[in-house]
Amino acid sequence: MDLRQRFEAEAMPHLKPLFGAAYRMTGSVADAEDLVQETFLRAYRSFHRFAPGSNAKAWLLTILHNLRTDRLRKSGRSPALVELPEDGPAVPPAQERGTEARDLERLLQEMPEPFRSAVVLRDVQDLSYEEIAAATEAPIGTVMSRIHRGRALLRAALRGSDR
Repeated sequence: MDLRQRFEAEAMPHLKPLFGAAYRMTGSVADAEDLVQETFLRAYRSFHRFAPGSNAKAWLLTILHNLRTDRLRKSGRSPALVELPEDGPAVPPAQERGTEARDLERLLQEMPEPFRSAVVLRDVQDLSYEEIAAATEAPIGTVMSRIHRGRALLRAALRGSDR
């Protein structure tokens, strides 16, 4: 099997989960699509260094997280562009589900970035603490703390929205 076929077999099955993570991190379909496209481009370029049998999803999420972090640093958190309804063919994950899912998506977007990324990588993408620590280049204790605090923020926000 050549490199291209191996890439398609190991990386491409993770396209949808990566888009979901990117969308939850950015809150924008267009930004998520750009982020996933750049992730797969970088992954393909360095796939010759990928160890067969390792966790391809974790590897791709690490690339995605690093790209997102780089973009945030470069942009200086500039204001987001408004997306027109007819732009982009993809449907954000929350639009396919009910009101509760949309509320959760909204609350995730309101959460500070380090907590949002940690919660998305753990609870949505099901990465281990060690994989998240490697992806975010943070100590495992920091990862655990961010997940705990992020979940606490979500619980508090959900309790507030029930009133």
